Amino acid sequence: MLKLSVVIPAHNEEESITETIQTLYDVMMKYKIDHEIIVVNDNSKDNTIQVLDRLKKEIHSLVYYNNEGPNGFGYAVQYGLGKFSGDCVAIMMADLSDDPVDLVRFYHRMIEDNTDCVFGSRFIKGGKTIDYPLHKLIVNRLANNIIRFVIGTKYNDATNAFKLYKKEAIIGIKPFLAHHFNLTIELSLKCIVRGYTYSVVPNSWRNRKTGVSKLKIREMGSRYFFILMYCFIEKFFSRGDFKKMN
Repeated sequence: MLKLSVVIPAHNEEESITETIQTLYDVMMKYKIDHEIIVVNDNSKDNTIQVLDRLKKEIHSLVYYNNEGPNGFGYAVQYGLGKFSGDCVAIMMADLSDDPVDLVRFYHRMIEDNTDCVFGSRFIKGGKTIDYPLHKLIVNRLANNIIRFVIGTKYNDATNAFKLYKKEAIIGIKPFLAHHFNLTIELSLKCIVRGYTYSVVPNSWRNRKTGVSKLKIREMGSRYFFILMYCFIEKFFSRGDFKKMN
């Protein structure tokens, strides 16, 4: 069996992080999955660190790190990806928008299919979104259709951060270029372009109950475009120099 690591970036998540970690831990224990939960406190200004201190005394598989900087979603995720010890690693949000039961399905599918990655999709049969803001949904669907066309893939939810990667895949797609939310497409598109195998599993997404979303759509357009163009150039002009080694 594979040891599962879960990386959770957290910035000012004192209201959400307890439920997220406790629910994730309970699910992992229920399904008897060997795991570790890695929270990266990304320069929080609230009581996130105090909440993590308390949780660490109660949950044996929890470890947390303080990312002193530079800060931002991509930096925090990269920090966590440099610390995990499992055979595979998932990225989850601190606001419990991702369902830990879906992660169990990802984990078992990775073992059953023996793939390098398992990607979640909220927009295939069995997937769903709850309280998804309409303007974000429109932008999401437009962006993912552009990505599909440019890269030439059928996968329709590259902007979804909720994915599971084997350790070898994470090593094989380094170094990372993205420092913000565009890291979500860099990880999956590099895996696709470089020939890592993947399965697609439906997953659900629920809008956060408390706190404020850190994703600023207006700031991210050019950054997503940069990563998309990089992956396009790598796929069609790198002559296979970055392909997965068998």
